[in-house]
Amino acid sequence: FEAYMGGEVIRDLLADFDLIETLNRLKMEMEETKSEARKKQLVKRLKVVESFVNSGNRPEWMMITILPVLPPDLRPLVSLDGGKFAVSDVNDLYRRVINRNARLKRLVELDAPEIIIRNEKRMLQEAVDALFDNGRRANAVKGANKRPLKSLSEIIKGKQGRFRQNLLGKRVDFSGRSVIVVGPGLRMDQCGLPKTMALELFKPHLLAKLEDKGYATTIKQAKRMIEQRTNEVWECLQEVVDNYPVMLNRAPTLHKLSIQAFHPVLIDGKAIQLHPLVCSAFNADFDGDQMAVHVPLSREAVAECKILMLSSNNILLPASGKAIAVPTQDMVLGLYYLSLEKENAKGGNKLFSGIDEIMIALDAGIIETQAKIKTVLNGRLIYTTAGRMIIKSILPDFVPEDLWNRVLKKKDIGNLVDYIYKVGDTYETAEILDQLKNLGFRYSTDAGISISVADIIVPEDKERLISESKKKVLEIQQQYSAGLLTEQERYNKIIDIWTNTNNKLANGMMALMKNDKDGFNSIYMMADSGARGSAAQIRQLAGMRGLMAKPDGSIIETPIISNFREGLNVLEYFISTHGARKGLADTALKTANAGYLTRKLVDVSQNVKVSEEDCCTHEGIEITEISANGELVESLEDRVLGRVLAENIIDPITNEVLFVEGTLIDEEAAKSIAEAGIKSAVIRTPITCKSPKGVCAKCYGLNLGKAKLVKKGEAVGIISAQSIGEPGTQLTLRTFHIGGTASTEQQDNQVVAKKEGFIRFYNLKTYTNAKGEKIVANRRNAAVLLVEPKIKAPFAGEVAVSYAHEEMVVAVTAGEEVAKFVLRKNDVAKPNELAGISGKMEGKFYLPYDGNAKVEEGESIVEVIKEGWNIPNRIQYGSVLRIDNGAPVVQKITAKATGTIKYFQLTGDYLQRLENIEKGHKVDEKGLFAIIADEEGREAVRHYIPRNSIVTSED
Repeated sequence: FEAYMGGEVIRDLLADFDLIETLNRLKMEMEETKSEARKKQLVKRLKVVESFVNSGNRPEWMMITILPVLPPDLRPLVSLDGGKFAVSDVNDLYRRVINRNARLKRLVELDAPEIIIRNEKRMLQEAVDALFDNGRRANAVKGANKRPLKSLSEIIKGKQGRFRQNLLGKRVDFSGRSVIVVGPGLRMDQCGLPKTMALELFKPHLLAKLEDKGYATTIKQAKRMIEQRTNEVWECLQEVVDNYPVMLNRAPTLHKLSIQAFHPVLIDGKAIQLHPLVCSAFNADFDGDQMAVHVPLSREAVAECKILMLSSNNILLPASGKAIAVPTQDMVLGLYYLSLEKENAKGGNKLFSGIDEIMIALDAGIIETQAKIKTVLNGRLIYTTAGRMIIKSILPDFVPEDLWNRVLKKKDIGNLVDYIYKVGDTYETAEILDQLKNLGFRYSTDAGISISVADIIVPEDKERLISESKKKVLEIQQQYSAGLLTEQERYNKIIDIWTNTNNKLANGMMALMKNDKDGFNSIYMMADSGARGSAAQIRQLAGMRGLMAKPDGSIIETPIISNFREGLNVLEYFISTHGARKGLADTALKTANAGYLTRKLVDVSQNVKVSEEDCCTHEGIEITEISANGELVESLEDRVLGRVLAENIIDPITNEVLFVEGTLIDEEAAKSIAEAGIKSAVIRTPITCKSPKGVCAKCYGLNLGKAKLVKKGEAVGIISAQSIGEPGTQLTLRTFHIGGTASTEQQDNQVVAKKEGFIRFYNLKTYTNAKGEKIVANRRNAAVLLVEPKIKAPFAGEVAVSYAHEEMVVAVTAGEEVAKFVLRKNDVAKPNELAGISGKMEGKFYLPYDGNAKVEEGESIVEVIKEGWNIPNRIQYGSVLRIDNGAPVVQKITAKATGTIKYFQLTGDYLQRLENIEKGHKVDEKGLFAIIADEEGREAVRHYIPRNSIVTSED
């Protein structure tokens, strides 16, 4: 029996380790063991042992016997005044190792007693540990000033470490930073650069230019000229800066649009001027933000700035493909004001030949900007307003009338810019954006919109609504005192009452404001146009502040009844401070998390690039529209846009192939898919891409920032990481702005079917109450299903269900006749899926009849579940059932435009007019369309009407 201490012994043991023998032993154990936990352990060991065998390394080589030393440049020694030295911590740690090692050597030579040598070895081990990671084991080694010394691992890790501070984030020459101010006179691709900054940034270029032009003969002379700032210097500086782009960056750099290139315009003053339209990309405002300027030096860098990074080439957001350089705030307000219609305005209903005549009439004061007028456009008479014709005059001819001849809100302006970008080119879009900016600023100045207290209108029935609510709350309190309600029910009912009151009050208030001054109430205009403010904020100004949340997120049941117009009392003000303070604290804490998320996302996705044109896979993912709680979240049209199809898309009515596999779906195609009533499509996606490295262009689809198919080499992984991280950082700043008012959506007290089909009750027990209503009697394990027949009985008879391996056979027998239908077991919904305990039931089969049930001919024996509501999650115990088992559910088709309805039937490839369709007509014919025609009799929109529908509006 031998016993030793210290690292050497472990090294000796590792040297004796037989890898091959261990490998075989572990494999044997793997086969014999039954325990899962043991298996996991063995797999881990096997991995390590196999790696050693494959690489040819030995285990004992994993122990350090020789200590590498950091180069002296990275652990400097700086002499201070007074003969002292500032020493890097690493030096101290190395010194300790050297001292102890030398002492150990001396002790070994002197044949010291074992116990002393052992102690010295332990100390040496501790010294080396401290050098690698101080404080990981035992107590940290402290320096002269009682502070733990910084070890090697601390030098390299974290934000201030070697990697992130010095290697990935270097300081650069030729850069500067300054405060930003707005530069409304700039072009889209320009920025204002202070002369004094430019002088310093472009110094070498300037020296060369001064020598070239013969103003200076030596560098020294040129430098002196620059110091004296002579006229020649400014002249040369102007020439140097001409056509030389600079990059502007605003921290935090959250996505690629946080660094863009501009052509500098030299200005006096000390602040950088920024174009107003690029603010949203930088997320900049002019309350004292600073930005950094960088000068690209090499030819390649300059070319990259001009071609890829110029702000006029970055109009679309890479995350969504929506325009980001769109007018905001003042500009939106100006364009909104310009496009409004005013009843009984001066000069209404006059006829004009064109924009020139309208401008003359406006200047002469014969008509008002908002007057409704008639004018000729492309050879036909249109109704519009003078203001809208001004907007039309700056737009290109290809923009359709419905995009500009309307009240332009922020969203409409966005759509307009999107359209111009898709149909025109980048240069044209940048030009038009600049003109929209000028128009917006000019007319928001002209409008002279300001805010006065009189604009905040408090509804007169506020008192009445509130006293009614107080009465209701009192009743509920009495019911609670009498023991008729639980604490939770009382609380919920009170919250519901106040939420309802607040909504009623807000709706009344918005209606009042909308009609005030014929829709020219300045606060309403700001919110309605999307320039600033929202209904929620106006509600706090003029309605009631409403329910507030406590810092822990629960809602305080007494609302703030006052609004800011009337003023809050002390208690209400105190409750309000909760929300405000929580907002500030959250903002500070969450921003860090969101930034960390972005870093982690980049970590995993930075290697995903577009590596080839096509990986030739036929796999894909089926997508449908997304809806939550019956609200459409994202339509199929939006989801399929910019993707490549993995399977043909087939028209459900005519069975013709609309789009073949491999088609890139653009706006037109997406629209026609929606119009054909298609519910799902199979698309190529990066998940199913077969490229060995990265993804292929076909599986990725459209590059949303450029609205073209993605090119080879595009760093799509980084773009997607930034697209998720950037809004994350912005979202944390939201609570700060609303100020903590609780926005509770009332939970639905009813369940509505959103699809068509038939109702089936699964395991459902009911009883009838005194009112004759059907009440749910189950507490669990039951469901209401919405189904669609899949297989119908070919003749009347008995149903029998039998199982075989993975299959399920449904048979109908009548005497000698037997009809069998085979289903896969996995496709049939299991009982716990139906009861909502596990899994998903949508899309699976449901058998309405068990064995030995009698069915009629044409009755469905296998059905597809389209939607299901289980008890108790979706339907509570004691709910009233409004529908019977087996009842059909229909969906309304609502018109998407106003006009006259005409009915047509598709015969072959021709739409034939049907005049005999009346209210209540049951649709048996295939291919019936309802077309809505506008005032001029042209088709505005068409709706396909499925069979078994009932027509509710006449021809």
